[in-house]
Amino acid sequence: MTETQTHDEAHGDGLGARLNWLRAAVLGANDGVVSTAGLVVGVAGATDDRGALLTAGLAGLLAGSMSMAAGEYVSVSTQRDSEQAALATEKRELKETPEAELVELTGLLEGKGLSRELAREAALQLTDRDALRAHAEVELGINPDDLTNPWHAAGASFLAFTVGALLPLLAIVLPPSSVRLVVTVLAVLAALALTGWWSARLGDATVGRAILRNMGGGAVAMAVTYGAGALLGAVGV
Repeated sequence: MTETQTHDEAHGDGLGARLNWLRAAVLGANDGVVSTAGLVVGVAGATDDRGALLTAGLAGLLAGSMSMAAGEYVSVSTQRDSEQAALATEKRELKETPEAELVELTGLLEGKGLSRELAREAALQLTDRDALRAHAEVELGINPDDLTNPWHAAGASFLAFTVGALLPLLAIVLPPSSVRLVVTVLAVLAALALTGWWSARLGDATVGRAILRNMGGGAVAMAVTYGAGALLGAVGV
């Protein structure tokens, strides 16, 4: 490995955070594709009315994106509350029992492979520089200057789901009625192949298996909803 390659590599918590955001975006888009495709294909099984398809698709897009955003906001808010509570506890312990906290930090650093003497020296230096930050990062795995933001998470989930949902919605309403179902199925399967590939690359998983699993799940969802729609349409519901 050359020196240039080594310096170009991404390191640290920032890389992990970016990968988590990318995974969340891929999953959100994937959910938007599958859920909206299942909805509009199901309606297409019952009727070929463009207005009904557009109404159902838009309703599914809005309901799904708002649900994703609200769920992500609640989830990340809970995580942020937990992080803040853990930092408050650590701050109190540092104030009340600083020596015990120093011993604890030394032990944690020693557990990472440092010798007892070096761990003690490192703990002293970190404590002198910023005791709370040292304990937050080493003991809790938290960056006190970069806590999770529920509004960012909600916005990202809303956007990712919306982008994913737009594809089957446009695919079902734009083409002529004679080919709209075929166009939608092909477009959805292509999108699921892409999100399957992307999620596999992000997670260092087997690409082919991830793509087939993603496409298979979407195909089953569309087949089931189309069958249900066709059955309800046949009986006049």
